[in-house]
Amino acid sequence: MLVRAITAPGLRRWCRGRRSAAAACFPLGRSLLGVRGAEAAVFLQGLLTNDVTQLVAAGDAPPALYAHALNVQGRCLYDVILYRLQGSTAEEPHILLECDSSVLDSIQKHLKLYKIRRKVTITPCPDLSLWAVIPGEQPGDASSLPKCADQALLLTPDPRAEVMGWRLIIKKGANLSEIIPGSHVGDIQDYHRHRYKQGIPEGVKDLPPGVALPLESNLAFMNGISFTKGCYIGQELTARTHHMGVIRKRLLPVSFAGPLPSGGVPEGAEILTEAGKRAGRFRAGGGGLGIALLRLAHVSEPLCVSLGEHRVKLSASTPEWWPKAAGK
Repeated sequence: MLVRAITAPGLRRWCRGRRSAAAACFPLGRSLLGVRGAEAAVFLQGLLTNDVTQLVAAGDAPPALYAHALNVQGRCLYDVILYRLQGSTAEEPHILLECDSSVLDSIQKHLKLYKIRRKVTITPCPDLSLWAVIPGEQPGDASSLPKCADQALLLTPDPRAEVMGWRLIIKKGANLSEIIPGSHVGDIQDYHRHRYKQGIPEGVKDLPPGVALPLESNLAFMNGISFTKGCYIGQELTARTHHMGVIRKRLLPVSFAGPLPSGGVPEGAEILTEAGKRAGRFRAGGGGLGIALLRLAHVSEPLCVSLGEHRVKLSASTPEWWPKAAGK
């Protein structure tokens, strides 16, 4: 099934116009679940932070949505991206759910626990391949993105932030160079470094299940939550925090000064100010970059992590793609 198909010549013309910023395609360690049935969107609506009914709305529905599944305490269990596969309004809604591969089994159990008598089927999609597409340093205007190619199920802007380029879903074994002419397969570590530089969390290391809070994880900045959709699991704490308007900690990109020890910085390592005050905790990273949950009051201060007898200096920054008033 093709979604919003365009002709292959149209895609080639687009790629030729961007040769100076050739697209890098990164194979993601993420899995896809198919959620199909007449009640698919209504079923997911009660489990996720975003308004899933947008995916199956008549008219110009978005092809992708970002969301979190929360526990009853309002903490993140799974970060997901939803994709709409629907050729016509006469077909049953078919939603693909992207998740961290390490939680594929647990998220299936989570969904089936709440399915009850819903007319929904939930099945893994091992025949599909998921890619991130980032054209050079500047992803470009999402409005110029071609929505699909001959061998692609879906090619759509990443719903979290324009700086993250696009998501591509293809059949395993499809020829990537034919789908996006001039592109090359990139090192997945470069993709993660790009994420960390932009402060985009993804997966269980960045968003520890049962620990991460959605608003501290910048879910609202990444178009991942609706404050008007009605009830869902974990809504109460999230809505109360939003309406109080007080968020003292946020996930932020961090960079380290100087070489790191061979083992890197441990996940969960405490971050301190130069005066020894607790500023936050390191979540994950690589290549001198990372992401950390930090108190906003200490973001502009010199920071460090104690690793045995050594202190490694680091600095935090506010991503340029954030809303202008954010982080103040």
